[in-house]
Amino acid sequence: MNDHTSWTEINDNYLAATTAWILLRLEQLSETAKDKNKPVAIDRKIHQARRAMSHLENYDPPPALVLLGNALGLSNFERQVIALCAAMELDARTAGLCARAQHDASKTYPTFSLALELFDASQWNALSPYAPLRHLRLLEINQPGAQPLTGAALSADERIVNYLKGLNYLDDRITPLLDPTGAQPSGQTLPASQQRIVDAIVEQLQHPEDGQKPPVIGLSGRACSSKYLIARCVALLSDLNLHTMSIKNLPGHSGEFESFIRLWQRESRLLPLALYIDTDAGTDTEKIRLKRFLERSSGVIFVELDNDAIDINRELFPVEVSKPTPEEQDHLWKAVLQNQANVNSQRLAEQFSFSQDEIVHLAKATLAGSSRNKTDLKHDLWQACRIKARTGMEQLASRVNAKATWEQLVLPPEQTSLLAQITDQVAQRNRVYELWGFRNQMNRGLGISALFTGETGTGKTMAAEVIANTLELDLYRIDLSSVVSKYIGETEKNLRKLFDAAEDSGAILFFDEADALFGKRSEVKDSHDRYANIEINYLLQRMESYKGLAILASNMKSALDKAFVRRLRFIVDFPFPGIEERVKIWQKIFPPETPVENNLDFERLARLNLTGGNIHSVALNAAFLAARQGIPVSMPLIMDAARTEFRKLERPAKESDFSWHEDIEAAI
Repeated sequence: MNDHTSWTEINDNYLAATTAWILLRLEQLSETAKDKNKPVAIDRKIHQARRAMSHLENYDPPPALVLLGNALGLSNFERQVIALCAAMELDARTAGLCARAQHDASKTYPTFSLALELFDASQWNALSPYAPLRHLRLLEINQPGAQPLTGAALSADERIVNYLKGLNYLDDRITPLLDPTGAQPSGQTLPASQQRIVDAIVEQLQHPEDGQKPPVIGLSGRACSSKYLIARCVALLSDLNLHTMSIKNLPGHSGEFESFIRLWQRESRLLPLALYIDTDAGTDTEKIRLKRFLERSSGVIFVELDNDAIDINRELFPVEVSKPTPEEQDHLWKAVLQNQANVNSQRLAEQFSFSQDEIVHLAKATLAGSSRNKTDLKHDLWQACRIKARTGMEQLASRVNAKATWEQLVLPPEQTSLLAQITDQVAQRNRVYELWGFRNQMNRGLGISALFTGETGTGKTMAAEVIANTLELDLYRIDLSSVVSKYIGETEKNLRKLFDAAEDSGAILFFDEADALFGKRSEVKDSHDRYANIEINYLLQRMESYKGLAILASNMKSALDKAFVRRLRFIVDFPFPGIEERVKIWQKIFPPETPVENNLDFERLARLNLTGGNIHSVALNAAFLAARQGIPVSMPLIMDAARTEFRKLERPAKESDFSWHEDIEAAI
């Protein structure tokens, strides 16, 4: 017989003895015995039943009614009242005996009046709305009209009756509002940086101040998955069942809100429970409601803290949670991948920032897929990390499908060298910052920021694509319309979300037309100037702390704030292409699959004063003209497309600039 079976038998015997004791007390109170010897016999049976109850109460663990009393702080009288109401569900004779004991055939139910008369250690204060019986909804009270409380029909809450029978489950009235969180997988250990946080929280919960509730655990930081993991580990070490709830699930109606608070207090002690509250996107009204819930509730509660601190009249234990350090992530990758020789775990840890659960899931899923499809594990894992890291960015910026390569990029040697330096710094930044100790000497400026300046079409966007393509990273173009807001403080919030998501994703940020966002700070003449300057100041600080690569593109370098330009690590000027550069661009502009005539005169085309972007437009339009006529791309078609491009740009040009005849051009 296992321990659970043994406890179940003990609990059933205790309920049987308690119910028998209740029935005997009711029979004694009814004074129906006519034989003078009968009361003596009843007294003897009552004494025997009480002795059986006392004996069973000494078992470890004790019966459910004793556990209920200990968990909820019930007095002996309150436990007896619950036992009286539970007897109605456990023995059909109880209803008739209640009526006889109250000398009223219609009162086939327990009442407070009956309980006060029935039990020796009766307590009037147990009827208080703040005492456990009523406050924690242990009893259901049917009190119609002006009926006195003492005469109202009582019944035990269904959840409580089932608890007494050994069924301990979450009350179905609050089940829809909560979601269970799985326990930490067995054998999984936390990284040292997070284990220290768990130990500090457990220590705080185990030694609360005398008579005080356990503190609310405030979890700050952006590592949401790590917060969940830490909460799960704390709950596991504290023998608690962790459930999660969104702040939006807090009932809005006052009656429902009050009922939820009381049921939570009861359930948190009976199961016992711990609660993790997700405050993401909570409104001001919902946060006020959360404050009331935290102040009036007991038990272990974890709350996500955003940038707005929670001011509550209850002890708050704040901790900042970060994802594992790059070194710890490297160890996690190696442990799950089992030191696969063809996977550079250090590069994964340097580029991406994942929680422990995310690393385990990504590694196992990729290992299974690669072995099943016989594909390259290194490539598959890198792509899986890129896809996973996009989660937070897709809602904030537009991803650019980077296809350009170094071979397609035509720039002078100086600019090409600067772009190569930017690429190398992004690839080697963790080695320099972490392994070579520069992070210990630098408080800011750990990010890599670059300004690309030059006329439209000189290759700024293509250069960003080349860097992203070389590093195998995602490139995101920032849409200023989704970032800048006319409402005070909203622009900073949008930028904070953007930079935070980008740091976790390892993405490259590309601010096109950056002068619109990073313009000069102006003299403060009114409140609009003041808040505009605050936005620029925030950008200056955030760019310095951003650990990834941020590229700003502008054709108006003079419009940028000087303090901002000073903080940039690279400034790359994209010049208007000369004749030699334009020749190379024309030679590379048509894809190999495009049918072109063999006599294209690239020297002649290079005389057209166009940027690389304009040349691309001319080539594309010429290709469509050729496709419509069903012929290869020829010089006349390119010249026709060039004429259209010059008109679009409103540039002065002579008609002879676009004329083409092979014999005439050869003579020239």
